[in-house]
Amino acid sequence: MVAGELRGRRIDAPEGTKTRPTTDKAREATFNALGSLGVVVGARMVDAFAGSGALGIEALSRGAAHCTFIERDRDALEVLRGNLATLGLEDRSTVVRGDVMSNIGLVRDATVVLADPPYEFKKWNALLAQIDADLVVAESDRDMTLENPPIAGFEVTRVKRYGRAYVSFLQRLA
Repeated sequence: MVAGELRGRRIDAPEGTKTRPTTDKAREATFNALGSLGVVVGARMVDAFAGSGALGIEALSRGAAHCTFIERDRDALEVLRGNLATLGLEDRSTVVRGDVMSNIGLVRDATVVLADPPYEFKKWNALLAQIDADLVVAESDRDMTLENPPIAGFEVTRVKRYGRAYVSFLQRLA
């Protein structure tokens, strides 16, 4: 982990190319920005398309109260559950096995959603329409301000590029 109570601890990642882990640099910058907004400590997070769980585990390390991890890949789920057990985070976590599009709408108490789908993901509006949280951090292969049609119901307040990845902060419109 980059920072927090678990700083320096390593987590396992699933083998193969089904999951695309967020780089340490992007994860650190993202959580520094979230920390400056004051939205991590005590938060109820969702790590959608969780993979190894690195984003949600970073949130828990930095003081989030709870994280719901949603992942459909069996191998990634096994690694994710192992990471949570090894780090002693099972009591602050819920793991949902299944498709994010079918399960994200069931999480009604989240304050921040971390969405890191495969790069080819194109269903942002459909995903965001199901999210109750006011803040979504989206990692994709393109600048979310250029989405056509625009992201409905959210304003892109920040975009940073890290190699091939763009990390966008989307704030729900009032």
